[in-house]
Amino acid sequence: MKYDYILRRSRRKSISIEVNKKLEIIVRAPLFVRKRDIDLFVYEKSDWIEEAINKVEARRAASNSLEHLTTEDVQELAKQAKKVIPLRVAYFADILGLEYGRISIRSQRTRWGSCSAKGNLNFNCLLMLVPEEIMDYVVVHELCHLIELNHSAAFWAEVERVLPDYKERRKWLKQNGSALIESLPS
Repeated sequence: MKYDYILRRSRRKSISIEVNKKLEIIVRAPLFVRKRDIDLFVYEKSDWIEEAINKVEARRAASNSLEHLTTEDVQELAKQAKKVIPLRVAYFADILGLEYGRISIRSQRTRWGSCSAKGNLNFNCLLMLVPEEIMDYVVVHELCHLIELNHSAAFWAEVERVLPDYKERRKWLKQNGSALIESLPS
């Protein structure tokens, strides 16, 4: 199948393809690669491109089926999160034998949680809209960054020690999280 795509050349070493939210196909390629070789690469990746387009369209449909949140809704979610999330953090910190700094609740478009080098934890108020086991995954993920401030094998081993099924929880968040984030007010 032939696709129209946007070509971005740079000093990179390999070719990559991205399908963005606007369903644009972005191809990044090294300066030295010939256009016909890029076209062939895109052709060979047509199954992957089709799958990526379907995923974006599915996310859009899920997002459109969700009610968009108002500013008041977000404030209410933040108020709930300030009560619920610290309890989950305390519970899992006890299991992991960890101490942590302050906990902040925000409405973010790019993150479900974060952990600073000082041990402060930040969480997205939209966690109040996910199943409890998904919220727990985000809490454990951020707490494990107090042990390993990276995503190394050692980090994932810590997460798995507490949540042996973390991969399923992580997959759920990847599949459903962007639709929730899209529901935030502009």
